[in-house]
Amino acid sequence: MNCIDKLQEWIVSSKNIVFFGGAGVSTESGLPDFRSESGLYNKKFDYSPEYMLSRTFFDSHTEEFFEFYRWQMIPHGIKPNAAHYKLAEMESKGKLNAVITQNIDGLHQAAGSRKVFELHGSVHANHCMKCGKFYPLNAVENCDGVPRCSCGGIIKPDVVLYEEPLPPVAWNSSVAELERADLLIIAGTSLSVYPAAYLANNFRGARTVLIDLSASVSRDNELLVIRGKVGEVLSQITV
Repeated sequence: MNCIDKLQEWIVSSKNIVFFGGAGVSTESGLPDFRSESGLYNKKFDYSPEYMLSRTFFDSHTEEFFEFYRWQMIPHGIKPNAAHYKLAEMESKGKLNAVITQNIDGLHQAAGSRKVFELHGSVHANHCMKCGKFYPLNAVENCDGVPRCSCGGIIKPDVVLYEEPLPPVAWNSSVAELERADLLIIAGTSLSVYPAAYLANNFRGARTVLIDLSASVSRDNELLVIRGKVGEVLSQITV
């Protein structure tokens, strides 16, 4: 039995599947990842990308932060790919219970997924730091300099910067879903970003699938490793 057939068998026999994905899920849509040779963290900027995506940089170099953010972090014209659509189909047919994502692009929701826990926030949600008023993406995307609320406060994207905690609701909900899942599919992530990488340790089920994963992960349960692009792999599954 090849890997795809085995994945198909596991999905059919599972009743509570959770998908945990990272940047590699969106690369087939045209978005760059972070840590590959061509990824964001290997590009040359005046400051390191990690520093420019930190709360310290946001507070001390606010205008430069937004210049970098609009240029590198907003997914201009990007559409969902086969992976996003297959996961939405799995959810609609009662096979997938939740998507946990480290991505901020909103592509899972654009493809039709409803139960999505965004560990690092979303570019599509923005709030005034002074009065708390909500703003959509275009309030940040379609302005020059620092985006301002009608009250004069800075409009901050609801994305998790370095030095900021993960949103507790997304974290606690993800833990709860993992604890009751019987199949965990991990895809497009090196599991090197903490504390999100710790989440997989909350899985208590019998089987884990790793798709396009470069990290070495030890599991106490059955492990299926599939080398390939996430969308190309998942599009071969029938649900």
